[in-house]
Amino acid sequence: MGENVAPSPQKGRGRKRKKPPRRKNAAPKAAIVQQASVKDAVRAEQIITPVLAENGHFRRNWFDRTAYAALDLGTNNCRLLIAKAGGDDFTVVDAFSRVVRLGEGLTTTGRMSDEAMDRAVEALTVCAEKLKKRNVVLARSVATEACRQAVNGAQFIERVKRETGIHLDIISPKEEARLAVMGCHALLEQGEGPALIFDIGGGSTELVLVSTDGVIPEILDWVSVPWGVVSLTESERQDDDGTEALLSTYQAMRDKVTNSFADFAARLPKDGGDHRLLGTSGTVTTLASVYLKLSSYDRRAVDGLHLPTAAMREISQELARRPIKGRAEFPTIGHERADLVVAGCAILESIFDIWPGQRLGVADRGIREGILRALMASDAKRRNRRNN
Repeated sequence: MGENVAPSPQKGRGRKRKKPPRRKNAAPKAAIVQQASVKDAVRAEQIITPVLAENGHFRRNWFDRTAYAALDLGTNNCRLLIAKAGGDDFTVVDAFSRVVRLGEGLTTTGRMSDEAMDRAVEALTVCAEKLKKRNVVLARSVATEACRQAVNGAQFIERVKRETGIHLDIISPKEEARLAVMGCHALLEQGEGPALIFDIGGGSTELVLVSTDGVIPEILDWVSVPWGVVSLTESERQDDDGTEALLSTYQAMRDKVTNSFADFAARLPKDGGDHRLLGTSGTVTTLASVYLKLSSYDRRAVDGLHLPTAAMREISQELARRPIKGRAEFPTIGHERADLVVAGCAILESIFDIWPGQRLGVADRGIREGILRALMASDAKRRNRRNN
């Protein structure tokens, strides 16, 4: 049986809006932020709690100004998106992204290090301040593979709650895959047969086979494997920068990922139709910016781009031959991503092997947008029930 992705009136990530000038004392007092927390398979529409003003009563026209927030703490990045609903779209009013490398060393020790947790808490403190500043009243904050795997994951969640007030929900791989599909499926090209949507993360990769025959995408099959750009890089460390050694390491990465995909690959339909592909991750957006020869990253140029998979293979193999210093010469890779990008390339090429599409769709959107859509759609349903 397939699984329908929850519908939403919101389309796309929304447009960035300049902050209007604020009159002195014009802003209302901050409301109580409701942190949505769910169990494994609970839908967002089942977890929405009433939004209260500080005096405990519903404020007139409050929902016209309601800000929603989605926070995604991954193995490599901490990302926040704050938006307001408007018609069939939503407007982004604030955003934040920082590389925290929460999963650094996790593959070896099974624990998140003190330094990595400190970096994450520092980033989450910034997020907490933004939630207050923007008067966010409904938010969902999720954590993924690093917190799922680490033996000290629960203790870290408690620390975050204590020091920042943010309630992180460690979601399952299935929920992670569903949210990613919700956030980016609108960018799929028209075509025949099922499509493959994937998310290359820091500690895991999710592949989701979807049918687009109906209005709502239906999840036909999915898999999550424990290889992301951080975990795969740490599994194949090497000190030799010679071309032969670099390519040997790259092949070892390819082999590990291919083996982990084997069962899922065997279940894929033999006749895949157009073999449509859509990727949401730092790997695909970074490689797309290299393909476009951008001097600096530009989301407007990358999000929604469709390009040849053959070109992405060429870029991947070129990066695999280069040492870290050589990869960093690309301005949109730089030193921050140079050590991890090759692992992402290995995962990407392995995906192309099992689903040989001619073109790749690139999405600079995913889990956060999926969370926002679920929150907004569910809140709208709840308000409609109250008004009827």
